[in-house]
Order: sequence, then structure tokens, then C-alpha cells
Amino acid sequence: MDVRSLAGRTAVITGAASGIGRAVARACAARGADLALCDLDEAGLADAERELGGPGRRVLARRVDVSRADEMEAFARAVHELVPAADLLVNNAGVALGAGFLDTTLEDWDWIVSINLRGVVHGCHFFVPPMVQRGRGHVVNVASAAGFVAGEALAAYCTTKFAVLGLSEALHEELARHGVGVTAVCPGFIDTPIARNARTRGPWARPEARRLAIESLAKRGYPPERVARQLLRAVQRGRVVAPIAPEAWLLWYLKRLSPALLRRLGALLARRSRRRLALGDGP
Repeated sequence: MDVRSLAGRTAVITGAASGIGRAVARACAARGADLALCDLDEAGLADAERELGGPGRRVLARRVDVSRADEMEAFARAVHELVPAADLLVNNAGVALGAGFLDTTLEDWDWIVSINLRGVVHGCHFFVPPMVQRGRGHVVNVASAAGFVAGEALAAYCTTKFAVLGLSEALHEELARHGVGVTAVCPGFIDTPIARNARTRGPWARPEARRLAIESLAKRGYPPERVARQLLRAVQRGRVVAPIAPEAWLLWYLKRLSPALLRRLGALLARRSRRRLALGDGP
């Protein structure tokens, strides 16, 4: 899909009130797109609507819980009353859970799967068929580098992101013959509110664990605006899997070329994290 200009086209973005979703909305607006935005954060969504709306640009903003099929269906209906089909669908809404498997409750599983996986399924279910019927468009599912590299502190999160990556690859195979592209975007360590808003369990629920996670993302300094630019570049190039940020590319290639080395690296980093939690900021 040619996204160098999005004038006259409609981009649907979930989780658009902040972080990567907000940055993608800005990037699409800068290229002339009309926007259909949803999020649970009503204040952030209203702010995005004020920022991005203006003469010649239509912005539809709705409070939507992507985990609820009825709310996503209503959102899709509102969009399709304005246009026959979306041109670009970005399933971005997601949450994080810092916890090992043994500390993860069934309630936690229901919560994270309903948003990170079923939210993507709902977005595709309600928006993709009109795109197929029209014979063009592009779907972007925001996965993660945790979609191809597992870590004990993110057991449930990794599970959902592995699933989103697998779904995206399957969708690519199915939708290509209908003229609809699919890209799974896999960011690395991005400075967004996700760590501040994450649920945590076990040793990862200690205040110092959250502080270390937030500080690590801030020090990494990779802003969501760069993710948005890379996301649109991946769509332009028709990439099926698009790692974002150098560490995501490194992990992607290690996963493919030397899984054993990657597992050893993961175990080393896990031990280091546990040691930092036990001893504070020491090496």
C-alpha cells in the first residue's frame, strides 16, 4: 500500500489516546488521512481529537473497550457509515503484565488475552471484511519483540504477542489474494506509558521493579514517533514482520540464526534482573 500520501483515505487506530497509537495518528494525519480513533482513556482521546482535527480532516473518536465485541462492532458501524471500508487498520491497543507464570492468576490471563489478542481479533473481524470486499487496504497488528523472544517476567504478555504475530502471518497468507496487506509490527524498548500502567505480580510487583522498568524505557529514549515512521515505512514496503528499533532487529535475527544463543542471553538477562531486584541498583 502506498502511504506516501494518505489524502482521501481513512486510518482506523485503536489505543490512540497515547503512546504508539497517538504517534501513528499524528503521522497519518500529517500525510492527509481522515482518522477513526478509539481508546478507553476518554481524556486522552478527546485531547487527540482536538489536536488532530481541523479543516479538511475528519476525526471520529470513540471510547471503546477493544476486548468487547459489541463495542468494537458499534465502532466499526460508525466508521462504515462514513466510508465503505478503512484504508489502514492499526490494531494497536494493548496492555502489559509483569509476572512469571506461577504468579499469574486466571483473572490476569482473561484480562490480558481479552485485550492483547481478542482486541486484535475483534478489530480484524469487524474491519477486514469490508476491506476484502473493496479489494484493497492494509492491516497493521502491533505485536512486540516479545512476540518472538520469550521472557519469564512477561509470560502472559509474551503469549499474547506470539499469538498476534502468528495471526498476522496467517492473515497475510489469506488476505494477499484479496488485495489486502498485513504487517505485524514488533517494537523493541519504546518509551511509552505501558510500563507505568502495567499490572505486576510476584517479585515484579515490588515498587523498585516498576521503577527500573520505567527508567529503562526512558533511558532507552526511543520515542513512539519513530515507531510511527517505521510502521508506515513497513507498510509502504509491504513487510509482513517489521521489527522496530535496533534491539528488536537483533533479537529477530538471533531468533532465526541462533535460538540457543538467544536462550542463553535471555537467561543471563533474567538472572541480572533478579539480582537487581534483590540488591537495588547494583551491577
